[in-house]
Amino acid sequence: MVDPGDNISRIVSTLEKHQLTVKQIVVTHAHIDHIAGAQRLKQLTGAPILYNQNDLPLVKMMDVQAGWLGIATPDVAPPDASLEDGQTISITGLTGSILHTPGHTEGSVCLYLPKQALLLAGDTLFAGSVGRTDLPGGNTQKLIQSIHESLLTLPDEVTVIPGHGAKTTIGTERDSNPFLQ
Repeated sequence: MVDPGDNISRIVSTLEKHQLTVKQIVVTHAHIDHIAGAQRLKQLTGAPILYNQNDLPLVKMMDVQAGWLGIATPDVAPPDASLEDGQTISITGLTGSILHTPGHTEGSVCLYLPKQALLLAGDTLFAGSVGRTDLPGGNTQKLIQSIHESLLTLPDEVTVIPGHGAKTTIGTERDSNPFLQ
């Protein structure tokens, strides 16, 4: 499971419908809309939560993040293990590597599955855009550098699944994303 937001009942329903078991909970970054359901899902499944420890300051200010949205503060905790650049993540039939892409947050990561030509980009890269950097932990220079060094080096045909919005490809973003020119 990647980035369980707040709709855990829908996630559990989908898991049951397809007879799936959660083995790991990967969080691309510790903004509330990506991490809010991780602890609850761990309680229900026993799966460990994995995210980069550089986002612990964001976890410590979860009450502030909840205040921005006017919602209750979710139960969050430090990761069971930190995701580090180059680390391999494997479950049955799938192997991916972690790309540490600081900029949206200090701990932002993407998950690259080379055999599937797929990048789960969190909020680092979007179709025609990049992640915002005006929230705590954001840094525009780091974000653009991370994208150029870690993502635009991937093959053109890699499909990018962002944390929000439409999918795209690395080639399309390299050629036409105005933030990367």
